[in-house]
Amino acid sequence: MSKVNFKGSVMLNPTPVVLITCKNKKNKVNVFTVGWISTVCTNPPTLAVGIRPERLSYEYIKESQECVINLTTKDLVKVVDFCGVKSGRKIDKIKHFNLQLDEGVKVSTPSISKSPIALECKVKSITPLGTHDMFLLEIVNIKVDESLIDNNGKICFNKANLICYSHGEYFGINSKPLGSFGYSIKKKKKTGKICKKCSLFLETVL
Repeated sequence: MSKVNFKGSVMLNPTPVVLITCKNKKNKVNVFTVGWISTVCTNPPTLAVGIRPERLSYEYIKESQECVINLTTKDLVKVVDFCGVKSGRKIDKIKHFNLQLDEGVKVSTPSISKSPIALECKVKSITPLGTHDMFLLEIVNIKVDESLIDNNGKICFNKANLICYSHGEYFGINSKPLGSFGYSIKKKKKTGKICKKCSLFLETVL
């Protein structure tokens, strides 16, 4: 397959796109959109988020040392885009969209009610990188919409209508899986039946 070379740039696509709520010491709440976010550690559960120092939310998160990562859905696409291009210094984005907020459980920062899954986080460190600073965030509590939890207690992310961001555009995530973790090395199940004539087990590999 023939390839075309480009200079080093941000080409990791698609990425999650989230709404981050934050609050300063004066209890002023702001919300902004982030696409530079990733899981970087399982235990303790830690996320890495890239935030420009000139963003208002940068000040709020640095001041409070906490924030909430709100996962986004198809119904929130317009909110996601607006909160990524409009500054909280010029407009109250929460009032603009009449977003309902839920109180924090392990943090004082509220989450967005319409977000099906919200990750409450505490700041572990802030590292300057260049255009962005990297915030390492430890997840201290997770709020999940009851409708996404099945009878076995499994969280069904595929039912949440989540979206992602890819090279300037927003896309819905297909709810049908292509596979599951470890399926490529999973042993094939053996089934069969007993032959009535010879009493031998006739094996069938699925």
